[in-house]
Amino acid sequence: MEPELLKALSSLLDEKLNPITIRQDEIYQVVKALEHSAEVNKAEQDKMSNDIAHIKGDVEALRKDISNVEIITSSNWADIAKLKAVK
Repeated sequence: MEPELLKALSSLLDEKLNPITIRQDEIYQVVKALEHSAEVNKAEQDKMSNDIAHIKGDVEALRKDISNVEIITSSNWADIAKLKAVK
């Protein structure tokens, strides 16, 4: 082939491929942004999961404390009733 023809074909090919390459780079950037967003969301979900586990533990401890208070209160009421009966 003639050098001019090769040069023209090369120019035409570059002209056609350039928009595709640009678009491919844009898609790559979007995918990278989505990947980063997914990682951030995963980290936030993990943190929320840990927070929920701690809250669950705190609530269970509070339930036990309230149960103990109820038991002690009922015992105190029984003692008060006994003291009143002694009069």
